[in-house]
Amino acid sequence: MKAIYLDCFSGISGNMLLGAFLQAGVPVSYLEQELQKLPIAGAFALHTEDAVKNGIHAVYVDVVLLDDGEHHQDQDHAQDHGHAHGHHHHAHVHRTMADIRAMLEQSKLSMPVKQTALSIFERLAEAEGKVHGKPADEVAFHEVGAIDSIVDIVGTAICLDYLEIDQVFASKLNLGSGFVPCAHGLMPVPAPAVAELTKSFPTCQREVEKELTTPTGAAVVNVLAHYSASLPQAFVTEKIAYGAGTWDLDIPNVLRMYVGTYTGSLSLERCILEANIDDMSPQIYGYLYDALLAAGALDVWTTAIYMKKNRPAQKLSVLTDVKKKEELAGILFRETTSIGLRVIPVTERLECARHLARVDTRYGSVRVKVSAWRGELVNVSAEYEDCRAIAEEQNIPLKTVQREAVQAFYARLGK
Repeated sequence: MKAIYLDCFSGISGNMLLGAFLQAGVPVSYLEQELQKLPIAGAFALHTEDAVKNGIHAVYVDVVLLDDGEHHQDQDHAQDHGHAHGHHHHAHVHRTMADIRAMLEQSKLSMPVKQTALSIFERLAEAEGKVHGKPADEVAFHEVGAIDSIVDIVGTAICLDYLEIDQVFASKLNLGSGFVPCAHGLMPVPAPAVAELTKSFPTCQREVEKELTTPTGAAVVNVLAHYSASLPQAFVTEKIAYGAGTWDLDIPNVLRMYVGTYTGSLSLERCILEANIDDMSPQIYGYLYDALLAAGALDVWTTAIYMKKNRPAQKLSVLTDVKKKEELAGILFRETTSIGLRVIPVTERLECARHLARVDTRYGSVRVKVSAWRGELVNVSAEYEDCRAIAEEQNIPLKTVQREAVQAFYARLGK
Protein backbone atom coordinates (compact mmCIF):
# COMPACT_ATOMS: atom_id res chain seq x y z
CA MET A 1 0.00 0.00 0.00
CA LYS A 2 1.11 3.58 -0.65
CA ALA A 3 2.09 5.29 2.57
CA ILE A 4 3.74 8.32 4.14
CA TYR A 5 5.72 8.67 7.34
CA LEU A 6 5.63 12.06 9.08
CA ASP A 7 8.80 12.83 11.04
CA CYS A 8 7.55 15.52 13.44
CA PHE A 9 10.83 16.40 15.22
CA SER A 10 9.93 20.09 14.82
CA GLY A 11 6.18 19.70 15.23
CA ILE A 12 3.46 19.68 12.59
CA SER A 13 1.02 22.22 11.20
CA GLY A 14 -1.33 22.51 8.27
CA ASN A 15 0.93 24.58 6.07
CA MET A 16 3.97 22.40 6.86
CA LEU A 17 1.92 19.44 5.60
CA LEU A 18 0.96 21.26 2.40
CA GLY A 19 4.57 22.30 1.79
CA ALA A 20 5.79 18.72 2.18
CA PHE A 21 3.08 17.40 -0.15
CA LEU A 22 4.02 19.93 -2.81
CA GLN A 23 7.70 19.01 -2.62
CA ALA A 24 6.66 15.35 -2.75
CA GLY A 25 5.15 15.87 -6.17
CA VAL A 26 1.62 17.26 -5.86
CA PRO A 27 1.41 20.03 -8.52
CA VAL A 28 0.58 23.45 -7.13
CA SER A 29 -1.77 23.95 -10.08
CA TYR A 30 -3.71 20.78 -9.19
CA LEU A 31 -4.04 21.78 -5.53
CA GLU A 32 -5.25 25.25 -6.51
CA GLN A 33 -7.67 23.82 -9.07
CA GLU A 34 -9.26 21.49 -6.51
CA LEU A 35 -9.44 24.19 -3.82
CA GLN A 36 -11.40 26.31 -6.31
CA LYS A 37 -14.27 23.84 -5.80
CA LEU A 38 -14.86 25.31 -2.34
CA PRO A 39 -17.57 27.97 -2.02
CA ILE A 40 -14.96 30.26 -0.39
CA ALA A 41 -12.56 29.98 -3.33
CA GLY A 42 -12.69 33.72 -3.99
CA ALA A 43 -11.60 34.55 -0.46
CA PHE A 44 -8.02 33.26 -0.57
CA ALA A 45 -4.96 32.58 -2.69
CA LEU A 46 -2.05 30.18 -2.14
CA HIS A 47 1.43 31.63 -1.87
CA THR A 48 4.27 29.11 -2.16
CA GLU A 49 8.02 29.64 -2.10
CA ASP A 50 11.23 27.74 -1.54
CA ALA A 51 12.75 28.08 1.92
CA VAL A 52 15.97 26.93 3.54
CA LYS A 53 15.85 25.94 7.20
CA ASN A 54 19.22 25.22 8.78
CA GLY A 55 20.50 24.10 5.40
CA ILE A 56 17.44 22.00 4.50
CA HIS A 57 15.56 22.95 1.33
CA ALA A 58 11.81 22.98 2.00
CA VAL A 59 8.61 24.41 0.53
CA TYR A 60 6.75 27.11 2.44
CA VAL A 61 3.01 27.59 1.91
CA ASP A 62 0.92 30.52 3.09
CA VAL A 63 -2.80 31.14 2.66
CA VAL A 64 -3.27 34.77 1.69
CA LEU A 65 -6.73 36.13 2.43
CA LEU A 66 -8.21 38.38 -0.23
CA ASP A 67 -10.27 41.45 0.60
CA ASP A 68 -13.67 40.10 -0.41
CA GLY A 69 -15.58 41.85 2.35
CA GLU A 70 -16.89 38.64 3.90
CA HIS A 71 -14.54 38.31 6.87
CA HIS A 72 -14.00 40.19 10.09
CA GLN A 73 -10.85 41.27 11.85
CA ASP A 74 -9.76 38.45 14.14
CA GLN A 75 -6.11 38.78 14.94
CA ASP A 76 -6.25 36.56 18.02
CA HIS A 77 -6.79 33.52 15.81
CA ALA A 78 -3.19 33.70 14.66
CA GLN A 79 -2.00 32.33 17.97
CA ASP A 80 -4.80 29.74 18.25
CA HIS A 81 -3.93 28.39 14.83
CA GLY A 82 -0.19 28.50 15.29
CA HIS A 83 1.25 31.79 14.12
CA ALA A 84 4.53 29.93 14.22
CA HIS A 85 3.71 28.10 11.03
CA GLY A 86 2.36 30.80 8.77
CA HIS A 87 -1.06 32.23 7.88
CA HIS A 88 -0.17 35.33 9.89
CA HIS A 89 -1.54 38.89 9.62
CA HIS A 90 -4.88 37.52 8.47
CA ALA A 91 -8.48 38.44 9.04
CA HIS A 92 -10.99 35.68 9.74
CA VAL A 93 -14.61 34.78 9.92
CA HIS A 94 -15.90 32.58 12.75
CA ARG A 95 -17.60 29.51 11.30
CA THR A 96 -19.08 26.58 13.13
CA MET A 97 -18.64 22.90 12.34
CA ALA A 98 -22.19 22.90 10.97
CA ASP A 99 -21.24 25.68 8.54
CA ILE A 100 -18.18 23.79 7.34
CA ARG A 101 -20.03 20.50 6.96
CA ALA A 102 -22.61 22.19 4.74
CA MET A 103 -19.83 23.92 2.77
CA LEU A 104 -18.04 20.66 2.02
CA GLU A 105 -21.17 18.70 1.21
CA GLN A 106 -22.26 21.34 -1.30
CA SER A 107 -18.81 21.57 -2.92
CA LYS A 108 -17.81 19.64 -6.06
CA LEU A 109 -14.88 17.96 -4.33
CA SER A 110 -14.62 14.19 -4.75
CA MET A 111 -16.21 11.95 -2.14
CA PRO A 112 -12.86 10.66 -0.75
CA VAL A 113 -11.63 14.23 -0.25
CA LYS A 114 -14.89 15.26 1.44
CA GLN A 115 -14.82 12.25 3.74
CA THR A 116 -11.20 12.75 4.80
CA ALA A 117 -11.63 16.48 5.38
CA LEU A 118 -14.86 16.01 7.34
CA SER A 119 -13.35 13.36 9.60
CA ILE A 120 -10.49 15.75 10.49
CA PHE A 121 -12.82 18.72 10.99
CA GLU A 122 -15.16 16.70 13.19
CA ARG A 123 -12.35 15.53 15.47
CA LEU A 124 -11.05 19.08 15.70
CA ALA A 125 -14.56 20.34 16.49
CA GLU A 126 -14.95 17.74 19.25
CA ALA A 127 -11.70 18.87 20.86
CA GLU A 128 -12.49 22.58 20.59
CA GLY A 129 -16.03 21.95 21.81
CA LYS A 130 -14.75 20.11 24.86
CA VAL A 131 -12.33 22.96 25.61
CA HIS A 132 -15.06 25.59 25.29
CA GLY A 133 -17.76 23.49 27.00
CA LYS A 134 -20.14 23.58 24.02
CA PRO A 135 -21.51 21.04 21.50
CA ALA A 136 -19.09 20.56 18.63
CA ASP A 137 -21.60 21.67 15.99
CA GLU A 138 -22.44 24.89 17.80
CA VAL A 139 -19.18 26.34 19.04
CA ALA A 140 -17.93 29.21 16.89
CA PHE A 141 -14.20 28.87 17.32
CA HIS A 142 -11.25 30.20 15.40
CA GLU A 143 -9.51 27.00 14.44
CA VAL A 144 -12.27 25.40 12.40
CA GLY A 145 -13.87 28.65 11.32
CA ALA A 146 -10.84 30.35 9.78
CA ILE A 147 -10.27 30.19 6.04
CA ASP A 148 -6.63 29.17 6.40
CA SER A 149 -7.61 26.17 8.52
CA ILE A 150 -10.21 25.14 5.94
CA VAL A 151 -7.60 25.35 3.19
CA ASP A 152 -5.03 23.41 5.24
CA ILE A 153 -7.38 20.53 6.03
CA VAL A 154 -9.10 20.30 2.65
CA GLY A 155 -5.73 20.75 0.95
CA THR A 156 -4.28 17.87 2.97
CA ALA A 157 -7.20 15.66 1.93
CA ILE A 158 -6.69 16.66 -1.72
CA CYS A 159 -2.98 15.82 -1.58
CA LEU A 160 -3.53 12.46 0.09
CA ASP A 161 -6.03 11.58 -2.61
CA TYR A 162 -3.73 12.76 -5.42
CA LEU A 163 -0.82 10.64 -4.14
CA GLU A 164 -3.24 7.73 -3.48
CA ILE A 165 -1.98 7.36 0.09
CA ASP A 166 -3.55 4.41 1.90
CA GLN A 167 -1.68 4.65 5.19
CA VAL A 168 -0.19 7.42 7.33
CA PHE A 169 2.44 6.89 10.03
CA ALA A 170 3.80 9.57 12.34
CA SER A 171 6.62 9.91 14.84
CA LYS A 172 6.37 11.33 18.34
CA LEU A 173 5.04 14.89 18.11
CA ASN A 174 7.25 17.71 19.34
CA LEU A 175 4.74 20.12 20.89
CA GLY A 176 7.16 22.88 21.83
CA SER A 177 6.97 24.63 25.19
CA GLY A 178 6.44 27.95 26.93
CA PHE A 179 3.44 30.25 26.56
CA VAL A 180 1.75 31.95 23.61
CA PRO A 181 -0.57 34.98 23.68
CA CYS A 182 -4.18 34.55 22.55
CA ALA A 183 -7.55 36.25 22.96
CA HIS A 184 -7.80 35.02 26.57
CA GLY A 185 -4.30 36.03 27.66
CA LEU A 186 -1.23 33.82 27.86
CA MET A 187 -1.90 30.19 26.98
CA PRO A 188 0.45 27.33 27.88
CA VAL A 189 1.98 25.18 25.14
CA PRO A 190 0.43 22.85 24.16
CA ALA A 191 -2.78 24.83 23.71
CA PRO A 192 -5.85 23.12 25.24
CA ALA A 193 -7.13 21.80 21.89
CA VAL A 194 -3.71 20.35 21.03
CA ALA A 195 -3.47 18.73 24.48
CA GLU A 196 -6.90 17.15 23.92
CA LEU A 197 -6.04 15.90 20.43
CA THR A 198 -2.68 14.41 21.43
CA LYS A 199 -3.59 12.85 24.78
CA SER A 200 -3.43 9.30 23.33
CA PHE A 201 -0.48 9.91 20.97
CA PRO A 202 3.20 9.95 22.03
CA THR A 203 4.53 13.50 22.39
CA CYS A 204 7.55 15.37 23.68
CA GLN A 205 8.31 18.97 24.62
CA ARG A 206 11.88 19.59 23.62
CA GLU A 207 13.62 22.78 24.62
CA VAL A 208 12.17 25.09 21.95
CA GLU A 209 9.96 27.71 23.61
CA LYS A 210 7.51 27.99 20.72
CA GLU A 211 4.23 26.38 19.69
CA LEU A 212 5.40 23.71 17.24
CA THR A 213 2.29 21.55 16.87
CA THR A 214 -0.93 23.37 15.97
CA PRO A 215 -4.50 22.12 16.38
CA THR A 216 -4.76 21.46 12.64
CA GLY A 217 -1.59 19.37 12.60
CA ALA A 218 -2.64 17.51 15.75
CA ALA A 219 -6.08 16.76 14.29
CA VAL A 220 -4.59 15.29 11.10
CA VAL A 221 -2.35 12.98 13.14
CA ASN A 222 -5.17 12.08 15.54
CA VAL A 223 -7.50 10.99 12.74
CA LEU A 224 -5.17 9.52 10.13
CA ALA A 225 -1.87 8.40 11.64
CA HIS A 226 -0.53 5.29 13.32
CA TYR A 227 2.37 5.92 15.70
CA SER A 228 5.80 4.59 14.79
CA ALA A 229 8.88 5.62 16.78
CA SER A 230 10.97 5.52 13.60
CA LEU A 231 10.45 4.65 9.96
CA PRO A 232 8.53 1.32 9.94
CA GLN A 233 10.68 -1.68 8.96
CA ALA A 234 8.33 -2.67 6.14
CA PHE A 235 8.37 0.88 4.71
CA VAL A 236 10.18 1.27 1.38
CA THR A 237 11.04 4.95 0.85
CA GLU A 238 10.74 6.39 -2.65
CA LYS A 239 10.97 10.10 -1.87
CA ILE A 240 11.66 12.43 1.07
CA ALA A 241 10.07 15.88 1.16
CA TYR A 242 10.14 18.84 3.55
CA GLY A 243 7.47 21.39 4.45
CA ALA A 244 8.66 24.60 6.10
CA GLY A 245 7.30 26.40 9.12
CA THR A 246 7.92 30.07 9.82
CA TRP A 247 10.21 29.88 12.86
CA ASP A 248 13.98 30.15 12.65
CA LEU A 249 15.14 27.81 15.42
CA ASP A 250 18.22 25.96 16.59
CA ILE A 251 16.62 22.91 14.96
CA PRO A 252 15.23 22.97 11.39
CA ASN A 253 11.61 24.15 11.54
CA VAL A 254 10.45 21.62 8.96
CA LEU A 255 8.18 18.60 8.69
CA ARG A 256 9.98 15.68 7.05
CA MET A 257 7.71 13.42 4.97
CA TYR A 258 8.82 10.02 3.71
CA VAL A 259 6.75 8.84 0.74
CA GLY A 260 6.78 5.20 -0.34
CA THR A 261 5.11 1.83 0.06
CA TYR A 262 4.34 -0.18 3.18
CA THR A 263 4.43 -3.95 2.81
CA GLY A 264 3.69 -4.89 6.42
CA SER A 265 0.37 -5.52 8.14
CA LEU A 266 -1.41 -3.23 10.57
CA SER A 267 -2.72 -4.49 13.89
CA LEU A 268 -6.14 -3.01 14.48
CA GLU A 269 -5.79 -3.94 18.15
CA ARG A 270 -9.41 -4.99 18.48
CA CYS A 271 -10.91 -8.12 19.90
CA ILE A 272 -14.25 -9.75 20.71
CA LEU A 273 -15.05 -10.85 24.26
CA GLU A 274 -17.48 -13.74 24.13
CA ALA A 275 -19.41 -15.89 26.62
CA ASN A 276 -22.21 -18.47 26.42
CA ILE A 277 -24.84 -17.86 29.12
CA ASP A 278 -27.80 -20.12 29.95
CA ASP A 279 -28.64 -19.14 33.53
CA MET A 280 -29.19 -15.36 33.59
CA SER A 281 -32.40 -13.34 33.68
CA PRO A 282 -33.11 -11.62 30.33
CA GLN A 283 -33.90 -8.45 32.31
CA ILE A 284 -30.18 -7.97 32.92
CA TYR A 285 -29.20 -7.75 29.26
CA GLY A 286 -30.61 -4.26 28.62
CA TYR A 287 -28.82 -2.87 31.67
CA LEU A 288 -25.63 -4.72 30.68
CA TYR A 289 -25.68 -3.34 27.12
CA ASP A 290 -25.90 0.22 28.43
CA ALA A 291 -23.07 -0.34 30.92
CA LEU A 292 -20.75 -1.87 28.32
CA LEU A 293 -21.38 0.80 25.69
CA ALA A 294 -20.97 3.58 28.25
CA ALA A 295 -17.60 2.08 29.21
CA GLY A 296 -16.34 2.18 25.62
CA ALA A 297 -17.46 -1.04 23.94
CA LEU A 298 -17.67 -0.57 20.17
CA ASP A 299 -20.62 -2.94 19.81
CA VAL A 300 -22.56 -5.48 21.90
CA TRP A 301 -24.85 -8.23 20.62
CA THR A 302 -26.40 -11.55 21.59
CA THR A 303 -27.07 -14.65 19.50
CA ALA A 304 -29.62 -17.31 20.40
CA ILE A 305 -27.90 -20.71 20.82
CA TYR A 306 -28.46 -24.12 22.42
CA MET A 307 -26.02 -25.45 25.00
CA LYS A 308 -25.59 -28.78 26.74
CA LYS A 309 -28.75 -30.67 27.64
CA ASN A 310 -30.49 -28.65 24.89
CA ARG A 311 -30.75 -25.58 27.08
CA PRO A 312 -31.73 -22.36 25.27
CA ALA A 313 -28.99 -19.79 25.86
CA GLN A 314 -27.43 -16.54 24.62
CA LYS A 315 -23.98 -16.06 23.16
CA LEU A 316 -22.95 -12.60 24.39
CA SER A 317 -20.38 -10.81 22.21
CA VAL A 318 -18.58 -7.52 22.89
CA LEU A 319 -16.41 -5.81 20.28
CA THR A 320 -13.74 -3.61 21.87
CA ASP A 321 -10.36 -2.00 21.48
CA VAL A 322 -7.73 -4.14 23.19
CA LYS A 323 -6.94 -1.34 25.66
CA LYS A 324 -10.53 -1.58 26.97
CA LYS A 325 -10.45 -5.38 27.29
CA GLU A 326 -9.71 -5.61 31.02
CA GLU A 327 -12.24 -2.94 32.01
CA LEU A 328 -15.04 -4.52 29.98
CA ALA A 329 -14.15 -8.00 31.23
CA GLY A 330 -14.60 -6.69 34.75
CA ILE A 331 -18.10 -5.44 33.92
CA LEU A 332 -19.00 -8.80 32.37
CA PHE A 333 -17.81 -10.76 35.40
CA ARG A 334 -19.57 -8.44 37.85
CA GLU A 335 -22.87 -8.12 36.01
CA THR A 336 -23.37 -11.57 34.43
CA THR A 337 -23.27 -15.17 35.61
CA SER A 338 -20.32 -15.98 33.35
CA ILE A 339 -17.05 -17.05 34.98
CA GLY A 340 -15.01 -17.24 31.78
CA LEU A 341 -14.61 -15.29 28.54
CA ARG A 342 -13.22 -16.11 25.12
CA VAL A 343 -10.94 -13.44 23.61
CA ILE A 344 -11.04 -13.50 19.81
CA PRO A 345 -8.55 -11.24 17.98
CA VAL A 346 -9.91 -9.14 15.10
CA THR A 347 -7.15 -9.29 12.52
CA GLU A 348 -8.80 -7.21 9.83
CA ARG A 349 -11.72 -4.84 9.53
CA LEU A 350 -13.05 -3.16 6.41
CA GLU A 351 -15.24 -0.14 6.91
CA CYS A 352 -16.82 2.62 4.90
CA ALA A 353 -15.71 6.21 5.33
CA ARG A 354 -18.48 7.92 7.28
CA HIS A 355 -19.60 11.31 8.46
CA LEU A 356 -22.70 12.94 9.91
CA ALA A 357 -24.57 15.52 7.90
CA ARG A 358 -27.50 17.66 9.00
CA VAL A 359 -30.46 18.40 6.75
CA ASP A 360 -33.52 20.61 7.16
CA THR A 361 -36.88 18.98 6.45
CA ARG A 362 -40.39 20.38 6.67
CA TYR A 363 -40.65 18.62 10.04
CA GLY A 364 -37.38 19.87 11.49
CA SER A 365 -33.60 19.40 11.44
CA VAL A 366 -32.31 15.81 11.22
CA ARG A 367 -28.83 14.30 11.24
CA VAL A 368 -28.06 11.69 8.59
CA LYS A 369 -25.22 9.17 8.41
CA VAL A 370 -23.39 9.28 5.08
CA SER A 371 -21.20 6.31 4.08
CA ALA A 372 -18.84 5.88 1.14
CA TRP A 373 -16.72 2.99 -0.11
CA ARG A 374 -13.78 3.59 -2.47
CA GLY A 375 -15.04 7.10 -3.07
CA GLU A 376 -18.57 6.03 -3.99
CA LEU A 377 -21.61 7.02 -1.92
CA VAL A 378 -23.12 3.72 -0.75
CA ASN A 379 -25.59 4.55 2.01
CA VAL A 380 -27.49 7.42 3.60
CA SER A 381 -29.55 6.80 6.73
CA ALA A 382 -31.40 9.14 9.06
CA GLU A 383 -30.43 9.25 12.74
CA TYR A 384 -33.05 7.29 14.64
CA GLU A 385 -33.13 9.44 17.78
CA ASP A 386 -33.64 12.67 15.80
CA CYS A 387 -36.45 11.15 13.76
CA ARG A 388 -38.10 9.57 16.78
CA ALA A 389 -38.14 12.87 18.68
CA ILE A 390 -39.80 14.64 15.73
CA ALA A 391 -42.28 11.81 15.15
CA GLU A 392 -43.36 11.82 18.80
CA GLU A 393 -43.56 15.60 19.05
CA GLN A 394 -45.54 16.08 15.83
CA ASN A 395 -47.51 12.81 15.93
CA ILE A 396 -46.40 11.66 12.49
CA PRO A 397 -45.06 8.26 11.35
CA LEU A 398 -41.41 7.65 12.09
CA LYS A 399 -40.81 6.27 8.59
CA THR A 400 -42.15 9.51 7.08
CA VAL A 401 -39.53 11.57 8.91
CA GLN A 402 -36.77 9.12 7.98
CA ARG A 403 -37.74 9.16 4.30
CA GLU A 404 -37.97 12.96 4.23
CA ALA A 405 -34.47 13.32 5.75
CA VAL A 406 -32.83 10.95 3.25
CA GLN A 407 -34.60 12.64 0.33
CA ALA A 408 -33.47 16.06 1.59
CA PHE A 409 -29.84 14.92 1.63
CA TYR A 410 -29.98 13.55 -1.92
CA ALA A 411 -31.68 16.74 -3.05
CA ARG A 412 -28.72 18.69 -1.65
CA LEU A 413 -26.44 16.61 -3.87
CA GLY A 414 -28.67 17.24 -6.87
CA LYS A 415 -29.80 13.61 -7.08
